[in-house]
Amino acid sequence: MSLPHPMDHISVRQLRFDFDRDETGCVWSQSSPEFSIFINALGLHVPYFERFLIKVMRQYRSELTDPALALDVQAIIGQEAHHAFNFIRWNQALCARYPELRRLEQSAESFFQTAFDARSKRFKVGFTAGYETFTFLGGMIILDRYEALMGEADPDLRALWVWHQVEEVEHGAVAFDFYQALYPDEQWYRRLMILQAFIHISWQTFKAYRYMMNREGYYHSVRKAIKGWGFFFGFARDLARSALPVFSRHYHPRTHPICNDKQNPVAVAWRDYVLAGGQAEHLDSKTSQHLSAP
Repeated sequence: MSLPHPMDHISVRQLRFDFDRDETGCVWSQSSPEFSIFINALGLHVPYFERFLIKVMRQYRSELTDPALALDVQAIIGQEAHHAFNFIRWNQALCARYPELRRLEQSAESFFQTAFDARSKRFKVGFTAGYETFTFLGGMIILDRYEALMGEADPDLRALWVWHQVEEVEHGAVAFDFYQALYPDEQWYRRLMILQAFIHISWQTFKAYRYMMNREGYYHSVRKAIKGWGFFFGFARDLARSALPVFSRHYHPRTHPICNDKQNPVAVAWRDYVLAGGQAEHLDSKTSQHLSAP
């Protein structure tokens, strides 16, 4: 019996995570400390994009004519609202450890507010679709490398990122379909927004990652510095490579080579665990091993 496509159902899960911890817990993955620094850096500006997405979709959803897409839009708004709430709280914990992040966080908030207030409808809808290309693909890459990246990790932060990545895949087609519904004949602009979103995400993450690497002492050792930047550029390369199919005129997220009818086993196990009443806000080592068991 084949499993349903991972984008068939978009569930809004109202989760709240515990971030009351000592600041030394910010490097939270023992399996890959570089991943935890990288994903912390990436996540710094994510909630402000998520709030931007919510406002853009609320602003233009009345123009949709497909009732199914309208329901998906409502679902992605629900998911992203809960993501933003939790990530802003996690950013507060990060800023206690890394004070310079406050300035970068404020810059991210200002960028998206200005974009919403001053940019065109086409830019706002297109940039949303371009950005969501990488949250979806990044979600798949991280889930596919679950054991290497989060096999041994803080149970609360591991739970946060598994939840986030599973839901990013679930709604991975919505922003694309939203753009297609409003601009069906402007594929060139969709591709342009993919490139612009990738540059934006990479630069924002680079600035935070560079600072956090310094704060964690990675520049005290040539070997550690090489390892740290090797992870950053390796992940960026893999993310860029995974985006190549999205430039095809026949592309749709549901048929992407890394996310079609094949379900990620960690995502499947996590959904089953949550449906059975499992504690989604806390994935201890025993539960984590169960999720990643073949």
